[in-house]
Amino acid sequence: MTKVLQALSIGLLPIAALLAAGPAPIKGILIDKKCSAGAEVRVLSTGIEGGMVVAEAHTRECALMPACQKSGYGVFTYDQKFLAFDEAGNKQALAAIKASKKLGNLEVEVTGEVKGDTIKVASLKMIE
Repeated sequence: MTKVLQALSIGLLPIAALLAAGPAPIKGILIDKKCSAGAEVRVLSTGIEGGMVVAEAHTRECALMPACQKSGYGVFTYDQKFLAFDEAGNKQALAAIKASKKLGNLEVEVTGEVKGDTIKVASLKMIE
C-alpha cells in the first residue's frame, strides 16, 4: 500500500507544479468596453471588418474619455475575443493607461481567472 501511495504522489507532482504556477498570462490590447464593439470581427459582403487592426488603432486619449472610462475596460486578445475586466481590473487598467506614455496600441499582459467573457484580474502590466 505504501508503494502505491508513493507512486501516486510522484505521479501527481507535475500536476501540482502546473497548478501552483497559476494561469498563463493573456496578451492583447487594452480597450474600453464602449470601443470594443468596433473591434468585433464582422463578415460583410464587402469583406471582413474589425479585429485586431481596429483594437491596435484605439488611442490612449480615447480610453481616457469619461464615457470610455465609465464603460470599463478589458483586453482584446490575439484570438479576436474581448474579455471584460472586473472592478479591480478596471482600476488597474485606468492607472496603467494614465501612467503609460504610449499614444496607441496599448498592449497588455493580464493574469487572472477567466469566467465566460470576463476576467477577475490578478495582475496587469503594459507592454512598452
